[in-house]
Amino acid sequence: MDKAQIKNIIEAMLFVSDKPLFLSEIKSVLEGSNVNEIKEVIAELAGEFETHGRALRVKEIAGGYQIVTDPVLAPWLKKLYKTAGSDRLSGPSLETLAIIAYKQPASKPEIEAIRGVNVDGVLKTLIEKNLVKIMGRRETVGRPIIYGTTQEFLQYFGLNSLEELPRLEEFNFTEKDIELPEHLQKEEEELKQQEGGKLDVQASGTA
Repeated sequence: MDKAQIKNIIEAMLFVSDKPLFLSEIKSVLEGSNVNEIKEVIAELAGEFETHGRALRVKEIAGGYQIVTDPVLAPWLKKLYKTAGSDRLSGPSLETLAIIAYKQPASKPEIEAIRGVNVDGVLKTLIEKNLVKIMGRRETVGRPIIYGTTQEFLQYFGLNSLEELPRLEEFNFTEKDIELPEHLQKEEEELKQQEGGKLDVQASGTA
């Protein structure tokens, strides 16, 4: 199989997939090709899309690769989908998701303290959409459940990692808007100190 055919196959796979494809998935289809060869072909394909001014781009999202539209075309695509959807997030959902994304792991009391309203229904919706997941329980009074974002969250927003999160201003938020109330900040600091103490004890025990 020559390189041109491999490139066509990869382009077709990325085009028909409704989620990012991992290198291992592509390799399982392209028997005989190694990961470095596949990465090289994907890089060439991405370069061709951009150089030729195509409407599509190859982007690394959530650790995989996906064909997406050029961001400059967003205004026109928004007009096309302005009446769409079950997948669109409401204002309260987006606000809650932003708090979880930037403060994770975050507990329900922490989220409600920042938003000032009950978030039971919103959390249920975000979990059902698989954008938020339960990460465990916080080791504080009452051991509240803590929440964080999922791989689907990265895919939904076209991010490869949490480091690519947009600035808070894009959500009409500032750092001050998602600050915890003072009593919760103290609890968080005490928890970090306790965890730090445990690590010190473990380290001294293994020395």
